[in-house]
Amino acid sequence: MLNIRKSQDRGTASFGWLRSQHTFSFGHYYDPAHMNVGPLRVINEDRVAAGRGFDPHSHKNMEIISYVLDGALEHKDSMGNGSVLRYGDVQRMSAGTGVTHSEYNGSKTEPVHFLQIWVIPGEVGGAPGYEEKHFDADSKKGRLRLIASNDGRDGSVSLRQDAAIYATILDGAERVDHALQPGRQAYVQVARGKVTVNGVALAAGDAVHVAEEAAVALQDASDAEVLLFDLPA
Repeated sequence: MLNIRKSQDRGTASFGWLRSQHTFSFGHYYDPAHMNVGPLRVINEDRVAAGRGFDPHSHKNMEIISYVLDGALEHKDSMGNGSVLRYGDVQRMSAGTGVTHSEYNGSKTEPVHFLQIWVIPGEVGGAPGYEEKHFDADSKKGRLRLIASNDGRDGSVSLRQDAAIYATILDGAERVDHALQPGRQAYVQVARGKVTVNGVALAAGDAVHVAEEAAVALQDASDAEVLLFDLPA
């Protein structure tokens, strides 16, 4: 079963300094047909103007992943972490019992473009946590690079959920396949470019929920960067 989510059908928030497109219900955007896929709760595609950003705010009981596509994302939190994320950087913040953080565009002249992803943890509570790793473009070209997992395997950031997130960069005749084990489903989000997923042509911002299928096949790409989520059904 393939359930396609086109880019133009996503929720939108625009505040001048911020343009955000919501794959799932978020903030003022509510759609009962698009609340989550398994523990995958949020995929927001955010574009933040130079020198602007999200003032300090709090979260609890959520695994929050930032995937930077362009520009510089400056992060600070109540755990004492502070960094500037750029393309290839993946940040995981476990909110646990509660954490406060801010996110600003780290440039005074250029916008920042990133995906913010929320995954519902397997258990509530626990101490807040933070992790950040870099995955260069070569590590994702023509292959599925694991960037987040429940056990931090293969150099990925760790998640408090039985979920795995892969990133890939594909072009031309390159193809990657991902087997889905019984009781698993996938969600594929196209970050840029074009790609065909199990025979369905998708473009930047599009996504597809893959359920009750044996595998996910990504091929016939044009300058594509794609995230694949392997999730419990």
